[in-house]
Amino acid sequence: MTKNISKAGWQLTKIAVGGALLTGLAVGTMAYAQSKTMPVVERVELDKYLGVWYEVARKPMYFQRKCARDVTATYTLNENGNITVDNRCYTQEGKMMRSLGEAYVINPPFNSKLEVSFLPEAIRWLPLGRGDYWILKLDDNYQTVLVGEPSRKYLWVLSRTPQVKQDVVNEYLNYASSLGYKLDDIIHTQHTTK
Repeated sequence: MTKNISKAGWQLTKIAVGGALLTGLAVGTMAYAQSKTMPVVERVELDKYLGVWYEVARKPMYFQRKCARDVTATYTLNENGNITVDNRCYTQEGKMMRSLGEAYVINPPFNSKLEVSFLPEAIRWLPLGRGDYWILKLDDNYQTVLVGEPSRKYLWVLSRTPQVKQDVVNEYLNYASSLGYKLDDIIHTQHTTK
């Protein structure tokens, strides 16, 4: 009889552990699905979006840890129909750093969700190592943009000019906050050009 109780107890334990595991997986899956949702702008005209953008604010990012000032991103259409990304910045010591990548539109014809790869060009076609680049807020004249990604870990405010009125920056950061971004670690980018 003890053997039967133990066996039954073991079955209940397996069910309880299995249920907890399934519950944990369900919660994890829901959290992942929730993190992959975020409103983006309705439509982006890529020809208007291309060109030089100046970073005016960002959340800290590992790849930009040495960027101290004059951060820019230049977007051009390449022969594949994708977007060449040319990121540049200067370190504290005045050394220019550059990173070349490629962006792929993942929601045509709306063009508001892109994935960017900075892998070597020969293997960039692989869907590995791509980061989300979602356009969250963009003014009608394509002068200021808020770019982020659904986990809310990274965020950039970019502008067509290096100097932006603080109320404009605040407007975009307040919108980011309304989307669930934590802004206590925002870096305001310094520009030495006017």
